[in-house]
Amino acid sequence: MESTPALMTDHYELTMISAALKDGTADRRCVFEVFTRRLPTGRRYGVVAGIGRLIEEIAAFRFGPDEIDYLRSAGVVDETTATWLAGYRFTGEVEGYAEGELFFPGSPILTVSGTFAECVVLETLILSVLNHDSAIAAAAARMVTAARGRPIIEMGSRRTHEHAAVAAARASYLAGFASTSNLAAGRAYGIPTTGTSAHAFTLLHDDEPTAFGSQVAALGKNTTLLVDTYDISQGIRNAIAVAGPDLRAVRIDSGDLSVLAQQSRELLDSLGATETKIIVSGDMDEYSIATLAAEPVDMYGAGTAVVTGSGAPTAGLVYKLVEVEGRPVVKRSENKATVGGRKTAVRRHKPTGTAIEEIVFSQGVPDHQANDRLLQRTYIAAGEVVDIPRLAESREHLRQCLISIPWEGLKLSAGDPAIPVVIVPTA
Repeated sequence: MESTPALMTDHYELTMISAALKDGTADRRCVFEVFTRRLPTGRRYGVVAGIGRLIEEIAAFRFGPDEIDYLRSAGVVDETTATWLAGYRFTGEVEGYAEGELFFPGSPILTVSGTFAECVVLETLILSVLNHDSAIAAAAARMVTAARGRPIIEMGSRRTHEHAAVAAARASYLAGFASTSNLAAGRAYGIPTTGTSAHAFTLLHDDEPTAFGSQVAALGKNTTLLVDTYDISQGIRNAIAVAGPDLRAVRIDSGDLSVLAQQSRELLDSLGATETKIIVSGDMDEYSIATLAAEPVDMYGAGTAVVTGSGAPTAGLVYKLVEVEGRPVVKRSENKATVGGRKTAVRRHKPTGTAIEEIVFSQGVPDHQANDRLLQRTYIAAGEVVDIPRLAESREHLRQCLISIPWEGLKLSAGDPAIPVVIVPTA
């Protein structure tokens, strides 16, 4: 069944709108903010991802006749609400951090302003996109750091929902992955795609040399041969015997990768294949990648861990009302309190460029200091899209952000956020 952004929402958004339309509060001017109270356990930073996808989804957020008919027939809305939804167009403003920006607890990464009704109906969509993509990007960024410049292929499509697979490929590429196995992501976002063969292709043939010969005949020597279907050492010998010493790469997908990488490098070199690369895959995450830092590995393939956020499948972002008709509003629930008022944020740096803290001003104009950087930009103004982040620019932005934080913030071990967030209260 074809989905529409308008129905990617929770039932209670529409019941709130129905009640607000009835009591006259639906048109009150409001400000909502997206932020997190804490980072996932063990994480020292978050990565803003999904902004580009989200802005397009908001622009397309419409309730057509089919959606309205469904909501009526299911008893979700009354006639007044159905009529309001039929004419829905977001007319407010969306501001936020750049895609690829780092965030920390309390960072106001997205600000949505407009009427209560037009803003509240976007809650689920906004959180769905940002929580998923930001979780993937943060995990992928940690893997990129652990890889120390060696390329990583995203290959997790078979481990997640088919639509999430495309979004995950985009988020991991934003974080610095070199390519993806997912062709839909390649077409949609211009991400380089790669792939050669699985064990099934080797098993299809009568023996390994025949399978390798078939692949090389079809793809040439600039391909990767999977050498661990039977015996890795013999597989490497077969690969070089078939393709010659100028074979591009071999891939190992199982076993003790640290030991096998060393043995494989020695064997390849002894066979004259000194330029043949070694690619490793098989349940790779940031920790297993880090353990191979000193080994002769040229490229990694990451699947399950990256598309599931490597143990943190959500960024923990929330969408909260912080202002009504210019008046700050505060939620005081225990462990879930909010800071009222529209926020403005700056990242403060040393003269050397190292970030030292994030300053969040509640209902105030930031007092700029030298080496401060404003973090928010406008994406939608008066309902019109004015900026959609380009993936290549977001990718470079994240790379620069990771360079700017203190080196302790890149550690994989648990610790405090890379930089503190200081919230300056309303005067």
